[in-house]
Amino acid sequence: MEPCYEIRITQAKKGRGMFSRRFIKAGEEIFLESPMVSVQFAWNETCKYKACQQCLRSMETAEQMYRRLTNKPHFTLPKSNLCEVTPDRHVCCPDCGAPYCCRECYEEATALHHKVLCTGKDGKDHPTSHLIETWKTMHYPPETFNIMLAARLIATVKQKSDPLERKEFVDKLSTFCRSLTNDENNIIHKLLGNQFQHQIEVLREILKESFYEESIKEWFEPDGFKSLLALIGTNGQGIGTSSFSVWATNCEKKIADENLHKELSDLIDELYDDLNNIAGPEFLDCEGSGLYLLQSACNHSCVPNAQVTFPHNNHILSLKAVKDIEPDQEIFISYLDECDRTRSRHSRHRLLRENYLFICNCPLCVSQAYDPDFTSDDDDDDDDDDCMDHN
Repeated sequence: MEPCYEIRITQAKKGRGMFSRRFIKAGEEIFLESPMVSVQFAWNETCKYKACQQCLRSMETAEQMYRRLTNKPHFTLPKSNLCEVTPDRHVCCPDCGAPYCCRECYEEATALHHKVLCTGKDGKDHPTSHLIETWKTMHYPPETFNIMLAARLIATVKQKSDPLERKEFVDKLSTFCRSLTNDENNIIHKLLGNQFQHQIEVLREILKESFYEESIKEWFEPDGFKSLLALIGTNGQGIGTSSFSVWATNCEKKIADENLHKELSDLIDELYDDLNNIAGPEFLDCEGSGLYLLQSACNHSCVPNAQVTFPHNNHILSLKAVKDIEPDQEIFISYLDECDRTRSRHSRHRLLRENYLFICNCPLCVSQAYDPDFTSDDDDDDDDDDCMDHN
C-alpha cells in the first residue's frame, strides 16, 4: 500500500518536512517504524526496570511491576491473563546475562551490535560497563539522553563486515540533523556549554580507547564526537514501555460485561492513583531512547497534528494523526512533552532553542507573541550546570 505521506525538502526551513499525500483522518495511523538503534536509559535499568535489551519490551509482568513500584510484594492483580508478558520466552545472553524478551531479539542483537558491547565474564571491568558507570556519574535521573546510543551506533558499524553495508548505514545517519549551531539565529547548542567540556572529553576518550573503528575515525575526533552527540541529542526519541499499561488497556478492551467493566475500570483508576502517589507519574515506564529515520523528518509544532506512541510495548514507533490532516498539509509532532507544552511561550522557546537550535513560529507561538501572559518567563528555569542533559 502506498504511504499516505511524503518527505520533502522545505526551502523556507532549509531542512526536511513530512507532508500528507491524501486526507488523513484523526486517529489514523500514519506509519509504524523500527529504530536504527535504541537503548534503555542507564538509571532506568539500575532502578530494576527490566526491559529487553534489543526491543525495550517491558519484561516484568503487570503484577510484578505494580508490586515493585508500590512496594506491595503480596498484591494479586486480577485478570492477570490479560498481561502479555511471556516469561517462558525470555532468554539471557549466556556470557553477560543481558535480558531479552525472546530468542529472536537476542539473535538480532547479537548480529547487530551485542558482540562488541557484551561485557562477558569481565563484568564491571569491561569497557561497556566502565562507559555506563562513567555516564551515570555525569547524568542523573530523569534521563533524556544516553551515551549508549553512541556506543550502539559504533558497535553496529564495527560488526558490519561488508564495507558497502557499513557505508549504507553511516550514510543514513547523514539525513539526521547534527548541527551544534544555528548561525542564522545565533543559537548554540547547550552541549557546547563550558560546564560539559571535560565530561565530553572523558566519554570520547573511553569510546576511542575501547571501541575505535577506522571507517568512522572522524567520530572519535573532538569535533566529530560533538557532532555525533548533537545528532543523538537533537534526534533521539524517547521510548516508554509498560506491561502494566498494556494489562490495563486489555482489561478495558476485552471485558464485555458492563458491570464488571465498570468495576475493573474503577480498580484500574485506583491502582494508577497508587502508582502515581507512591512511585510518581514520571517513573511508571521502562524508558529509553532511539533514532528513527522517518520520525526525524517530522518538524515541530506546539500544536501538533500528529503524535508519537509506542502501542506494542516495545520500541516500534507509531505516528498517529490527532487531528484531521488535509492533502498536502505538513505533518507536525511536538518535540516537547505534554507538560512542557503547557509552559509559557518563553519557556517553550528556551527548551527548543537549547536542544533543537530553532525558534518556533507555530500558530500558537505566533498568537502568543505579544501577550504578556505568555511571553514572560513564568516558569522556574532548570539548572543544568551540574549534569549533562541534552533534551
